[in-house]
Amino acid sequence: MERRKFFREALLLSATVAVECTTVGLNTLFKAAASKGLSYYVFVAYSYPLATLALLPLPLIFRNTTTVVPSFKFSILSRIILLSFIGVLSQIFGYTGIACSSPTLSSAISNLTPAFTFTLAVLFRMEKLALRTLSTQAKIIGTMVSISGALVVVLYKGPTIFLGTSPSSTHSTNSLHWLMGSPSVSNWVTGGFLLAAQCFLLSIWSILLTQIINIYPAELLVAFLYNLFAAVIAVPLCLFAEPDLSLWRLKPDVALVSIVYSAFLGPSFNTIIHTWGLRLKGPVYIAIFKPLSVVIAAITGIIFLGDTLHLGR
Repeated sequence: MERRKFFREALLLSATVAVECTTVGLNTLFKAAASKGLSYYVFVAYSYPLATLALLPLPLIFRNTTTVVPSFKFSILSRIILLSFIGVLSQIFGYTGIACSSPTLSSAISNLTPAFTFTLAVLFRMEKLALRTLSTQAKIIGTMVSISGALVVVLYKGPTIFLGTSPSSTHSTNSLHWLMGSPSVSNWVTGGFLLAAQCFLLSIWSILLTQIINIYPAELLVAFLYNLFAAVIAVPLCLFAEPDLSLWRLKPDVALVSIVYSAFLGPSFNTIIHTWGLRLKGPVYIAIFKPLSVVIAAITGIIFLGDTLHLGR
């Protein structure tokens, strides 16, 4: 029993770290595609239907026979629809923010997610606030540090911490800017606030998904229905927001790669892992891995792109 529990804990830990790695890769791919003209509305609208198709056979193949699942009621359906709406809105906010700024900023702003999630978990009584315990004190301090760090990244431009290895000094200052376009200061701040709004929506999303999965513990079916309703919401909404049909024609380039990558490793894989983790550990456990994406983004930028690492933006 202990060995099985340890294996499950290790598997969840590895899967959650993998989610952060795939998210950083997805954000970088999207930014590269957006610099080539891919609309974030088109990106979101294509991703959810493809993710739904990818998840379609899984609830039928991997049926959970050990967990007793209650009957599917309208209250559960309505919550999943609301979850889908929040998810679509958070994706639009997030990819708009990345288009205005950079994937590195997106990773840095994600530090806000643990702070928002912990606060909401306390409000919804999913987390006990015992001020005299070390765990609660650590979470409160972590919340304040997360908010402070996000503000520093958006508003402060500090000294160089690590000088990049790219041959050109201009290129090494920020090779992602060379690849994806250099955002202005105003766009950087706008992108930061959009990404912060995404973090808040994702925290609400995690709280709501935790409630759903506690009532209806069928992870694969919930993940499939979430993507299905998200597709139903996203396609007409994005068509209305982006009426230029020429932007909806995809070519075999980085835009198509980013959409396919998103479909299989974004709303599908990430949702399954998050749903599983939320049922086992709760929303705060999943959220505390978000700051890891900052380290992943910084390391990959330095190793593969020769980026220079700054304090702040």
